[in-house]
Amino acid sequence: MSWLLNLYETYKSNLGRVGVPEKKRDGREYTLLPISHTTQNAQIEVEITEQGDFHSARVLDKDEFSTLIPCTEKSASRAGSVVAPYPLHDKLSYVAGDFVAYGGKVKKEEPFATYIQQLEGWANSEYATPKLKSIYRYLSKRQLIKDLSDHSILYLDENQQLITKWDKKYERSPGEKPRIFTAVPGELESAFIRFNVYSPDKALTKVWLDTELYDSFISYYSQLLGEEDICYVTGKQLPSTDKHANKIRNSGDKAKLISANDTSGFTFRGRFADSHEAASISYEVSQKAHNALKWLIHRQGKIMDNRVFLVWGNDDPDVLSFTNNDNIFAMDFGPESSRPTAIKSHTNEELAFDLAKALSGYRNKLAVKSTSKANVNILVLDSATTGRMAVLYYRNLDKKLYFDKLIDWHSKCAWLHRYQKDEQGELLQFFGAPATKDIAFATYGPKANDKLVKGLMERMLPCIVDGRPVPQDIVRSATHRASNPVAMDKWEWEKTLSITCALINTQEGYNVSLDEEIRDRSYLFGRLLAIADVLERNALERSGQDRDKKRSTNAIRYMSVFSQHPERTWRTIQNALQPHQAKFGKQLNYYSIMIDEVASKIPFDEFNNEPLTGKYLLGFYSQRYEIYHNTDKKRHEGNNAGDENNQDDNIPGM
Repeated sequence: MSWLLNLYETYKSNLGRVGVPEKKRDGREYTLLPISHTTQNAQIEVEITEQGDFHSARVLDKDEFSTLIPCTEKSASRAGSVVAPYPLHDKLSYVAGDFVAYGGKVKKEEPFATYIQQLEGWANSEYATPKLKSIYRYLSKRQLIKDLSDHSILYLDENQQLITKWDKKYERSPGEKPRIFTAVPGELESAFIRFNVYSPDKALTKVWLDTELYDSFISYYSQLLGEEDICYVTGKQLPSTDKHANKIRNSGDKAKLISANDTSGFTFRGRFADSHEAASISYEVSQKAHNALKWLIHRQGKIMDNRVFLVWGNDDPDVLSFTNNDNIFAMDFGPESSRPTAIKSHTNEELAFDLAKALSGYRNKLAVKSTSKANVNILVLDSATTGRMAVLYYRNLDKKLYFDKLIDWHSKCAWLHRYQKDEQGELLQFFGAPATKDIAFATYGPKANDKLVKGLMERMLPCIVDGRPVPQDIVRSATHRASNPVAMDKWEWEKTLSITCALINTQEGYNVSLDEEIRDRSYLFGRLLAIADVLERNALERSGQDRDKKRSTNAIRYMSVFSQHPERTWRTIQNALQPHQAKFGKQLNYYSIMIDEVASKIPFDEFNNEPLTGKYLLGFYSQRYEIYHNTDKKRHEGNNAGDENNQDDNIPGM
């Protein structure tokens, strides 16, 4: 129940945002719902005068569909043929009193009778508003379909029956199809109608955005709630409910987190006599917790193949997440800390210091606003069926501890990357841990299905939050892909290489800058491969054979085989280098000397065909990085302008 309590506390901490429309990046609106309210996609908007007469109607555009509406316990969870009307806005079959008269079909009882009776109770209560009374007076006239057809919103056939499905025989001209039949999925009886009150004298707030109307229904409905019972979340005696919200991930989501409507199964039978003995939750807590969850998912949740990854704070929902940001510098750290746009230093110590400073500054920025409830929540949700959703992972951490874990993760699983772009579209070089989604694509490839990606993202959670080692199958798979550059485009391989180095480095703790003191066999073989790659690349460019750098060197082509049979493959690569060394002589002498120096460090008995570990990738990356960033120009014999001008094009990740 702790996740429900923290969602409930989050709702109470953000009461100022209730009912306030917010927009996603794609332009779609969402809001923190008031209790006893939900959202629906409406296709028709009907305006009523203050006197209760029809004024106008229109078919809504797709970006206007989302509508905040009041709802009861029953209507929020209605399904199938159950008649459970929403209190105000609803489907055509519910709100049209002349639906049956115009040929509409109902299965059992007429929905309008139940709808208008429920609306009457609210409209005649002490909580009713003028807008509500105007809408009630109009709907009591039972002429909605007539008015909509008179204004060419709905259409009747020759027998004055409602056309529920368009057919070409109704066309008066070729290709004519009324907008309503495109806007409504399925037959027309499922068209959702929302109402508004028109006034020529003053601009009234839209009914579905009117806070006065929200409060009106909340106050009215609170008098109709069921018996009080102990709430397992708050421990207080409050009106309870056994019907909990759906539409958690989107407006079409039918899965529920709390449900016990299967009395014939074994959801609670055998342990409890009634479902409320298993979990008794008050109506207020259920509404506020679920509404907070919906709001947070829309606002900052990451959804992958219907699996939700969510990180939020009780007092302030804006918390740095390991899923939402492509890299750690995508966040606004505030004026207290620097937000680097490029990495100029070359040592892990300097880079890690800047990273820790930035994260600590962001943590301190949030700490100013923190309260005694300054906790961070990590929640993972998914559904196995259309009706049931489960909490797969939940952790509640102290905010300081959470940021300490993030700093540790971004310091250990860190490498130099250059695959993200800034606001101007330029590649941004950054040092830190890759995003979990990027790790998934480096491990399984860009065509990996969402099931694989969401599974890996979930498996990486304990590595970030609890400091556990990265699973070895993930490291092996990423290493295997990084060792096969010919199977990928250059940019994809460079991205895969840097991410793989980050994963391997969680256990090794090596620097991006070259460490010439390391005597590890795999690391040294990786250095040899990098020197051979640079040497041949320079030779090809000097000879004019590959000015566009599209041709792969032998070192790159044989990389996969080299990782499995280094001694045998190195002989092949070195033999292929000899013609270049003979042709250019002193111009490539610097690289030849480097090869001799590195090879001499490998013990004689270790210069064999035993497969290399992933450390060879670290040696490869660091050696190549050192060559292209070496500031001692005199060591490069020839020191021609061509080499200097081409350096940026050869930097790893470019």
